[in-house]
Amino acid sequence: MGDYGAPLFLAWQLTNGCTGRCLHCCEESGRDFIWKDEMNREQCLSLARQIVDNGIAYVAFGGGEPMSSPHVWPIFETLAAGGVEIKIETNGLDLDDAACDRLRAMKIACVQISIDGKDAATHEKLRPGSGYKPAWDAIDRLVKRGLEPELVFIPTRLNVRDAVAVYQQAAQRGVRTFVTGPMMRLGRAARAWDALACTDEDWAQAVMGLKAAAATLKGPRLAIYPWGIQREMLTRAESPQSMVLVVPNGRAKLLNALPFAVADLKKESLTSAWPKVGAAWASREVQDFVRRAQDEPELLTHANECWDLEVSTR
Repeated sequence: MGDYGAPLFLAWQLTNGCTGRCLHCCEESGRDFIWKDEMNREQCLSLARQIVDNGIAYVAFGGGEPMSSPHVWPIFETLAAGGVEIKIETNGLDLDDAACDRLRAMKIACVQISIDGKDAATHEKLRPGSGYKPAWDAIDRLVKRGLEPELVFIPTRLNVRDAVAVYQQAAQRGVRTFVTGPMMRLGRAARAWDALACTDEDWAQAVMGLKAAAATLKGPRLAIYPWGIQREMLTRAESPQSMVLVVPNGRAKLLNALPFAVADLKKESLTSAWPKVGAAWASREVQDFVRRAQDEPELLTHANECWDLEVSTR
């Protein structure tokens, strides 16, 4: 990351509010979980303009539910006009025909929608407040407009045996990519880990089944993330990505598993914050946290907090 004067990629959690309250949410989002100090419209648009000015190529929007933010469309319009590629991670509830038409006009690069069961009962048990049929309807609307949506499947004890069936459904609906990987042991998912996590053996069986289905059906591209979050932390600590995470209150963080906040983008520029991200990765505090988290997974329950970290960029 030291080769670049700005991140190549920015992950932006627009809001922590969400209609759902998913059991395995790594951000602990929900209808009543909007942060009191979330960025306002002008602060969001200022950051969007800085992203364009810094030549950042790609921004991924998550949350909470990014489409529920009152600022989402002017942010998208600012970035799209500046040539920035946009990815959206959404439950699909806000993607009606008009919204999908706007996304097509902006040439949105990627829309990911989660489907976590072969039927409504399983999906909605894991994702209370979300909708199974509305998610598929949104996928159908995106496919109709040539936007090639991606489907995200998060394996848990409740649904891991549904993985192949959901892949088969995705193949029938024209989904571009089937994205999956181990459940992230963060936030609400970390607190419910013992009750919710599937076994390594069940996950291995699901992966074998998915690979067989992909080879047979010639359906969506199969994208299986190879690591759990603890291995991810070790890998990134050794070789950080050229990216920054912006959480709903404008704090700049390193990775969704790490609670450290190194800058406040309400008060300072992205240009001044970026060197602090690199310095933070090399800091004793971050390296010690990553090391300890390998044997102390309870540390991962702090992922969504903002711990101030002062670093020197000299």
